[in-house]
Amino acid sequence: MVSRRKFIINTSIAAATICLVPSLAFASNKKTIGLQLYTLRDELPKDVKGILEKVALAGYTEVELYGFSIKDKFWGLEPQELKKILDTNKLKAVSGHYGLGTYLSDGNTTELEAAIKAAKVLKSEYITIPWLDESLRKNADDYRKITSLLNKAGEMCKAAGLKLAYHNHDFEFKKLGDITGYEILLKETDKNLVFFEMDLYWIAYSKINPVELFKQNPGRFTMWHVKDMDKNTKTLNAEIGSGVIDFKSIFAEAKLSGMKHFFVEQETNYKPNAIESIKTSCEFIAKKLV
Repeated sequence: MVSRRKFIINTSIAAATICLVPSLAFASNKKTIGLQLYTLRDELPKDVKGILEKVALAGYTEVELYGFSIKDKFWGLEPQELKKILDTNKLKAVSGHYGLGTYLSDGNTTELEAAIKAAKVLKSEYITIPWLDESLRKNADDYRKITSLLNKAGEMCKAAGLKLAYHNHDFEFKKLGDITGYEILLKETDKNLVFFEMDLYWIAYSKINPVELFKQNPGRFTMWHVKDMDKNTKTLNAEIGSGVIDFKSIFAEAKLSGMKHFFVEQETNYKPNAIESIKTSCEFIAKKLV
């Protein structure tokens, strides 16, 4: 039986150790912070196992995938192989960006079916559409066709135990007469079938107030991309907390948004490199935002 005196001494030593090694304190109280793996697109395909290990060591517990194709799967790895690597590093692939250009252009469901199959193996929650080709979004009627296809895809995902989400850039906020493409997407998709992943950088770039969108469409923005804007050049990204976006005010409205998951993303301007940048962003979020 441990005496009170020994208990106090041991507790003091443990506390002192945590103070001396901050990473131990962080490891004992991990917060759920996600990373969009496109951030590491130059490094990841060359060494999937090694890079995912570094992602976990940087403090991330969730990831969002990208790069899937029917032919090459994930950078040459079958979904089952990738799942094993993720599991080893205690990473959960909550969502994946799946290019569904063919489906969105002619309704052929082959791509969507393959994406659903992969997402099921990975035990993901979302299949997310990351982009609309310019040829598919020339006018308001084009967006209305897209909303119909999104609703159908949402039904297929729901039947498979998944959810469909749409990720924005800036082009959705351009006026098409008296309405924007994003307004059409929000109004004409079924809120029970189609969810939205808000890219906070592109929202800021488009001079849109995200909180106003939350108020107008409560609960629909279940995922975010947390990406900062460089102080000097708005077309460049920055580590979270070092740019101009006021993330504190946005995170304060997470419940109104409906946000369940968020993913750090940085596409440009790494200081000093991509791995160090994701560490810096993770540390800021853990200390200041969640």
